[in-house]
Amino acid sequence: MTKRRSNAGLTHLTPTRRPTMVDVGAKLATQRVAEAEARVQLPGAVARALRATGHRTHKGPIFDTAIIAGVQAVKRTHELIPFCHPLPIENCRIDIDALKGNTLRIRCRVETHHKTGVEMEALTGASVAALTIYDMCKALSHDIRISAVRLLHKSGGKRTVNSR
Repeated sequence: MTKRRSNAGLTHLTPTRRPTMVDVGAKLATQRVAEAEARVQLPGAVARALRATGHRTHKGPIFDTAIIAGVQAVKRTHELIPFCHPLPIENCRIDIDALKGNTLRIRCRVETHHKTGVEMEALTGASVAALTIYDMCKALSHDIRISAVRLLHKSGGKRTVNSR
């Protein structure tokens, strides 16, 4: 006889181990905040070319386009991730910084007042902004790397996370 594994801690499984959306009906609405980041490593020649053009390509301004794409992704996360609840996004901010070593850092901060958190929205926003940068720069090189997608901070629910 094999021992049945527990579903303890896995909130998207029923007792019979079927997928389900988490029931947030009885939870209290609180201010929820999450911040995530992604990193985009550019080959040296690509980074130099972008700096020379003010981070513009023939497709347009890279940072501005990535910010718009990231915000759109935040607002549509529930359409991409099956068990995410649709949330009224009250604030979304995406910042992109050029760091040393030809790396771009994308930070996405999302806020709402609701019964469930916005960490998936923040992670999705940072990821889609990074993918947009890749798309806008791939004509220069396919050696662009997206890495270090991670949650930096979340607050407002049962747990507060600070990974900065």
